[in-house]
Amino acid sequence: MKLIGMLDSPYVRRVAISARLMGLPLEHEAVSVFRHIDRFREINPLIKAPTLICDDGGILMDSTLILDHLESLAAPERRLTPTAAPARQHTLYRLGVALAAMEKAVQWYYEIVLRPEDKRWDDWIARISGQLRDAFGLLESALPEGGDWFGSHTPDSADVASAVAWRFAGFVLPGKIDEAHYPRLLAHSARAEAHPAFITFPLD
Repeated sequence: MKLIGMLDSPYVRRVAISARLMGLPLEHEAVSVFRHIDRFREINPLIKAPTLICDDGGILMDSTLILDHLESLAAPERRLTPTAAPARQHTLYRLGVALAAMEKAVQWYYEIVLRPEDKRWDDWIARISGQLRDAFGLLESALPEGGDWFGSHTPDSADVASAVAWRFAGFVLPGKIDEAHYPRLLAHSARAEAHPAFITFPLD
């Protein structure tokens, strides 16, 4: 299998790290939807990252759908999302919050970095920046004390998404998030970024 996309996309990085944690061999090809648009179109005419080229040559897109497929291939003990309630419900809630944070960080970055200043809508920026801070606040409250992962002694799917979202927001929105308000998330990110799976697929 081959993962297509740049690691500066939190969605691509989420898939790459998750596959490594599940013990699934995955080749990564860094193709940008901006700088390498013709190459990406050859792989996926929708030019959507991440794109997964499966072993049979078929393609999948959207990080959540790709990871649903990869979880079906992983050994049961290596899967990152529980299958039984209530653990599954709790993990999916935290995962949903982390993905909301990821989405709002991307939107905020597009608004203040990529959109021309005279085309920006301040009310919209205030809304999405508030949603991002609220999502991080929910994750901060949900993280266990004592330095454990959401998934107890090993990272689960919510851990990966939360850490990737936090690192991405800090990388593309420097100074926009007051880290002092999120001490558990800050420690969680440091622990995650020191993990071999995260080190293998860094956001530089």
